[in-house]
Amino acid sequence: MSCYKYWGTIEEIANKLSSYGDLDKYGDSALDNVNIDEIIEILDEVEIIAHDKEIDFDSAKHILDDEKMNKALKLIRKFYVYIGARLETENALKILESDNPTETLDSFHFYERYIGLINNESQLAKFNENKTFVFLGSGPLPLTLIMFNKVYGCKCIGIEQQEEVADLSRKVLKRLGLDNDIEIITGDENSIADLEYDILMVAALAEPKERVFANIWEFIDEKTPLIYRTYTGMRAILYAPVLEKDTRGFHKEVMVLPTGKTNNTSVLIRKIV
Repeated sequence: MSCYKYWGTIEEIANKLSSYGDLDKYGDSALDNVNIDEIIEILDEVEIIAHDKEIDFDSAKHILDDEKMNKALKLIRKFYVYIGARLETENALKILESDNPTETLDSFHFYERYIGLINNESQLAKFNENKTFVFLGSGPLPLTLIMFNKVYGCKCIGIEQQEEVADLSRKVLKRLGLDNDIEIITGDENSIADLEYDILMVAALAEPKERVFANIWEFIDEKTPLIYRTYTGMRAILYAPVLEKDTRGFHKEVMVLPTGKTNNTSVLIRKIV
């Protein structure tokens, strides 16, 4: 099926989002007083397009590579990132105040999607109680680390660049009683130089991609599995995908495509020596 049927819809969605203000000019604070459900409702329209199974990868590229659509896609992606960060932060803060923090965690908007994502990624490396798993870009609600620890028993380390975000996630882990099993470090990809680990994963929103993978290449060995999350096909309207040039020096071994409402494609690569 042709992807061109969505061009007008994508431009319409971008126009709706632009009415909330210029995030480049005013930053995320411009949306602090906006009802988050309003924006989620608009972005749900984007997800309908992103999850259209009848549009293949080649057809999707007509939208993703088109200069006319570039402005609309950039705006949609900014709002997508904003909503994800805001939902994580709000759930994290609710956990700190909750009488039942585990139940509050389970109520997270994207919780069910993470179940499918973790299941996919468990096929890419041997996660178990004898392994140490490092996740680069763990965010305010370290759900990836929590799930891998709970389901597979591995020791988990999250790396987060922003100190206030890292501090919030530490408080969340303490409230959930997981602070002995999961550690959060403030830093970037260079922090792995001082860590011992068996599996490394890069979050979909870790940026800038080319620098991140180049620095990882300097520290990782050729045997250690490196998994990264990206967006493929029409799901790439939600966020810019990892490009081949970003992962120069690595060999792609396996790629697991998303199922259901999960958005991330997970890719296993290893260093080429």
